Amino acid sequence: MSEATDALPEPVRARVIVYAADALGALPPDRVPGPLKRAALFTPSRRARIAGQQILDQLAGDADFREHIGVQARARQPEVAGRLAEGDATVETAALAYLVRPDGWQDLVMVVNDTGAQADDSGRAANEIASLRRRLDAALAEHATLKRSAKESIATAKEENAQLRRKLGEARGQARAVRGEADRVAADAVERISRLEADLSSAEGEIRRLKTQVVAMEGELARAQRSARAGRDEATLRARLLLDTLVQAGQGLRQELALPVVSGSPADQVEAHLAESGTRVSSAVGSRAVDDPAHVREVLALPQVHLIVDGYNVTRAEWDDTPLESQRGRLLRGLAPLAAQTGAEVTVVFDGMHAESRPLVQAPRGVRVLFSPRDVLADDVIRDLVAAEPPGRPVAVVTSDQEIVRDVVRRPGVRAIGSRALLRLLG
Repeated sequence: MSEATDALPEPVRARVIVYAADALGALPPDRVPGPLKRAALFTPSRRARIAGQQILDQLAGDADFREHIGVQARARQPEVAGRLAEGDATVETAALAYLVRPDGWQDLVMVVNDTGAQADDSGRAANEIASLRRRLDAALAEHATLKRSAKESIATAKEENAQLRRKLGEARGQARAVRGEADRVAADAVERISRLEADLSSAEGEIRRLKTQVVAMEGELARAQRSARAGRDEATLRARLLLDTLVQAGQGLRQELALPVVSGSPADQVEAHLAESGTRVSSAVGSRAVDDPAHVREVLALPQVHLIVDGYNVTRAEWDDTPLESQRGRLLRGLAPLAAQTGAEVTVVFDGMHAESRPLVQAPRGVRVLFSPRDVLADDVIRDLVAAEPPGRPVAVVTSDQEIVRDVVRRPGVRAIGSRALLRLLG
């Protein structure tokens, strides 16, 4: 047999590379061929993987190198060397025989080659039989699965077919019932249409009759309106003549009696009385009631109305957390434009019962500002203002003090308005 490694069986060649790569690391550097010096620095497994073919080439071409490798391999593989001495023919012993070259090593490699070939053939046949068996088992399993699936599909199809037959029967019954109901509805519709046509004809006749009556009534209404307009014009003329007569009579009576033009207001007398007594700073507590500002607008629309405001009762309903001076200024600034827009007489009364001196207040134009004297409640001043007004003059008192409300509403023409109503109107 040639010494070329190509003639070695593949398993033997692989084992030779493993043994030689392992023994290469034990050689002195001067025994390592030049092409393998770099590979000698690697680990045995890396040498076999990277420089395996180079190792085989050096073994085939350099007998000395192969002899040194054989010595090291025999020393490093004592068990395989023992089996080789006993004549055991295996891949391991054949690989070691190739390296150490004992007598008859070619026959040993040939035997391993033949045994390997037979083993390969047997293995291939066994593998093929195993593959066929696996394919047969898979085909049988697939057949069984398909058979079960087919049975299940047939059973499902039968069940669905039965359900469809049952639904078809029900649908046919429902269709017959619907056709019968449709025929009945159509007959009823025809009958109702006939009745409606008759009713429509009767209604049209009634409409024509009512139109005739409407035309006649419109003529009568026009005549009645003309008659009423003539009577109303006559009554209006008579009333105007009577009113002019009364006005001229009143003017003549004023000239005959030489009556002076009226100036001032009853509330001025109360103001003068308070000015003589002096006024004080308030300490009263206000209410928290909520009212509608529409009441204030309605009152201010009355002619010659006198609006009396319970000052601190109003301010403390919303601004109790601010100083009294700030409360007074805020209220007066809100009342000034209200008095200017409506022309109403506006009087604001602040409580000075417990104050030693009257605060300095700049009263806005059109707004009268009063402080009750010491030991006098603002409620009493408000009662005096209401009592000073002549019966019949519209007077409104803005307060949430229920005691004042009970007193003032007894007089005719006097109305009480909640504090929050004025605040909401000002706001």
